[in-house]
Amino acid sequence: MSKKGESSQLLREFPDFTDTMHSLVAMERIPAGVVEECREAVAMARRFNRTVARSYALELDRRMQEDPTFLPWELVEEANRWGFFTMWIPKLFGGKGWSLSSISPFVEELASECLAITNLIGVHYFGYSILVATWNIRLIDMISREVVEGEREGRPCLVSGAVTEPEAGTDAEEVELLARARVRCHARRVEGGYVVNGRKIFISNGHLSTWHILIAYEDLERPDETMIAFAVKNGMPGFSFGRMEKKMGQKGCPASELVFEDCFIPDENLLVAASQLTGMKRGARELGMQLIDFVVSATRPGVGAMGAGVARGAFELALRFARETEVAGKPLINHEWAQCLLAEMYKNAALARLSYMEANYSNSMYGMAKLLSFKPLYYYNRLIPTSMFDRWMPAANSRQATTAVFRKLVMDGQSDAEARRASGWASLAKVAGTDLGVRNCQLALELMGQAGLRHDRRAEKCLRDAKLLQIYEGTNQLNRLNVFKCLVAPAAPEARAFED
Repeated sequence: MSKKGESSQLLREFPDFTDTMHSLVAMERIPAGVVEECREAVAMARRFNRTVARSYALELDRRMQEDPTFLPWELVEEANRWGFFTMWIPKLFGGKGWSLSSISPFVEELASECLAITNLIGVHYFGYSILVATWNIRLIDMISREVVEGEREGRPCLVSGAVTEPEAGTDAEEVELLARARVRCHARRVEGGYVVNGRKIFISNGHLSTWHILIAYEDLERPDETMIAFAVKNGMPGFSFGRMEKKMGQKGCPASELVFEDCFIPDENLLVAASQLTGMKRGARELGMQLIDFVVSATRPGVGAMGAGVARGAFELALRFARETEVAGKPLINHEWAQCLLAEMYKNAALARLSYMEANYSNSMYGMAKLLSFKPLYYYNRLIPTSMFDRWMPAANSRQATTAVFRKLVMDGQSDAEARRASGWASLAKVAGTDLGVRNCQLALELMGQAGLRHDRRAEKCLRDAKLLQIYEGTNQLNRLNVFKCLVAPAAPEARAFED
């Protein structure tokens, strides 16, 4: 059997993820059309893996090892040609308008081949999700249409999320920790805008992106109450790129330092300042936390899906090795110890998938995706061509009133209990998926022995890549605390999370 045919057979042997989706549709809580969208997204990712990622992943890893400053523009351009950077931009803003529920299965499929390539494509939507979570409709529309135009003209326009700082990484993703974080990215109010000073580090795709959604703070002593978000474009005076990190894994997706030295950001690029929001039912601190939760409730299931993908990829590598290798006169796959190990890996991959699917469901019901999961709006968005939206939405999106309506509708429309459910399940999926992904990579190496340490066998790369999943999007330690805060503590009123 050819390698290509064998790989296809392995993929068929793992249950199609839409088996899980059907159970959710049966609950009549999400539109049935989401299942078909997910199938299409997975099929597209599978074609991309077969024609692009499979032959390029090891070459890219070696190239980055030799030259850590190399920027894989050819891969960005190829993903742009496939239309990946506009698939999950709503039609309201000129994109293809795919359901947010389909991005995680798409990510899982990509990650089964290469986590670095997956992150390079998927992290664009981390930056975009911060942009959307501000509900600044004018800037969302403007930046989205630049991304769409960049796809049409063959000139990729990516968005990065600039949150992590040298002394405040995970702290910046939880409001209780943010209150005590040593943040240094300061935004000072001046006439016509703000002057920003500070650095952001470990910014995935930083050197590859055109727009950067920057989180800064007006008062460094009260960051939890004075969070402020800007849209920063390459070329703005005072903004520059620093070093690229020399990473152990996911080398193909650059991690950049962004430097702001008296960077003037005009008022027109201000996305949101929690302290300036009026007429909302929450105060500045609570609105800042809600902005964080809107983002991570959507993105952490995606990281869990990456964990599920590498768990499945490691399982497939181990299964192929067990079929091809003979030990003590019989195929390795016929040894009971190997069968038990493979069954354990299969279980891990399946559980990782189930956890992110549950988190996606929670986000659709209670998080950022809630509005677009409303069935009439979902089918309206799906069936109406983008060209019809383009006729009348740009003018409406440019009005401040549109932003005010969206913020009132979405932010005030989410209860505290709903926010806890979406955030808690997102953290659960992130922890479960990434831990199980790392475990399967370890088991694959255990089964393959010294053969697994060879670069051309891919298993050692899987483990190097997977380890990073436990660290970004909030460390797994933070996410465990968030699971406790959101899902356990409400049933135990005396319990307190994030205390000194």
